[in-house]
Amino acid sequence: MIIHVVQRGETLWQIANRYKVDIPQIVQTNGLQNANLLVVGQALIVPTNDTIHVVRSGEALWLIAQRYGTTVDAIVRANQIVNPAAISPGMTLRIPPLMHTIQPGEALWQIAGRYQTTIQAIIKANRIQNPNLLYPGITLVIPRKKPTIETNAFTYHSGEAVKQMVGEVAEHLTYLAPFAYVIQEDGSLILYMENDRDAIDAAIAKSAIPMMSITNFTATKAGQNIAHSVLASQQNREVLLKNIVSIMKEKGYKGLNIDFENVLPEDRELYNQFLQHAVDVLHGDGYFVSTSLAPKESAAQKGLLYEAHDYAAHGRIVDFVVLMTYEWGYRLGPPQAVSPLNKIKDVLNYAVSVIPREKILMGFQLYARDWIIPHISGQEAETYSPQEAISRAVQHGVTIQYNSVAASPYFHYTDAQGRQHEVWFEDARSAQAKFDTIKEYNLRGVSYWVLGYPYPQNWVLLEDNFTIKKITT
Repeated sequence: MIIHVVQRGETLWQIANRYKVDIPQIVQTNGLQNANLLVVGQALIVPTNDTIHVVRSGEALWLIAQRYGTTVDAIVRANQIVNPAAISPGMTLRIPPLMHTIQPGEALWQIAGRYQTTIQAIIKANRIQNPNLLYPGITLVIPRKKPTIETNAFTYHSGEAVKQMVGEVAEHLTYLAPFAYVIQEDGSLILYMENDRDAIDAAIAKSAIPMMSITNFTATKAGQNIAHSVLASQQNREVLLKNIVSIMKEKGYKGLNIDFENVLPEDRELYNQFLQHAVDVLHGDGYFVSTSLAPKESAAQKGLLYEAHDYAAHGRIVDFVVLMTYEWGYRLGPPQAVSPLNKIKDVLNYAVSVIPREKILMGFQLYARDWIIPHISGQEAETYSPQEAISRAVQHGVTIQYNSVAASPYFHYTDAQGRQHEVWFEDARSAQAKFDTIKEYNLRGVSYWVLGYPYPQNWVLLEDNFTIKKITT
């Protein structure tokens, strides 16, 4: 895949012609509502078999060619490089795909084995309708080997809405976590959404593992006192675990996510002890356990959201953790990137020092935020999808900017009432930057908050960057 940023005066026809791709392919890949309406700064995924590589300090063309299993000459031709010795850090290069011409007697399984890929990956890359009709002399694109990761997505929807949204993306998910259950002071659980059965069934239909999620907070309650009442009482802890196991067996959940937030600092050790007991009980019944962690940058970070979250203990006790690396651009706070990459890396730098990398799912938000400016304290930003963000940029004819430090796009517009707005959202560039970070830190994978906001570019790039692990139970 190639990410192309629209320049002033460019049309989709020109972009498609440049990359030798059909216009409908670009429209479908990016979910464009109107192929004739683009804005300057808009990032488009161009569905080609080429790969983009950004030159790093100290890299030479022969090293890059070796990394991708191609030749210096192929890269030079693809990029029309005049002086191969003059490449510099930050330069973007198109890496042509690996190609293989079928020889007499060769079968797809043999070709797949030679290049350490799969038959299905070759079929998908070449849009092969009937593998039995291949013959010697046909040249195939060979997909490059991709790292395998796990993915999760939370949802708080039910009914027909969740059936549709989960049905559309569950093939890209290892886990699906309905954000459904709120603990009570006596250890009982309240189903906070209409039902979780629809989400469970939709996930299972696409081989995504349903993961039960429990929390102590709601939109109106921070939950610290509820958490304390449960954690400080052995009886209440036992009641909670009994209720969890009962629901998991009844509903078909295969694992648990514990998202206790705003836990009192003095309850830190009680929380750790509860986690160990929960893991002992649930492992005994064949279930896995994960936790959601506030985005801490150090062990000493102060604040109700952070202090009781003991990264080292969680990393030691549970099967994996979800880092909630989003919400810097809080709906009630001032405008800024919702999940700025520089802040995410600050969290990861601390996290990997005390939690095994193979236990970390990095959080990734699926929505945009729209603030009225100048911002007034307590004024709530509007939350909507990245697709809606693009629509508003098109509607108001504005240029999309890109903050390279936060790796996040943004723009300003004036509404019909004459009010100024600032919008921060996610696009192909920001998604790719996050996926590169997952590779850089060698993490277990990614966890999305939350389904319900259309963002087709994300799912295309996710599959382009990774092989998604599916777990057979």
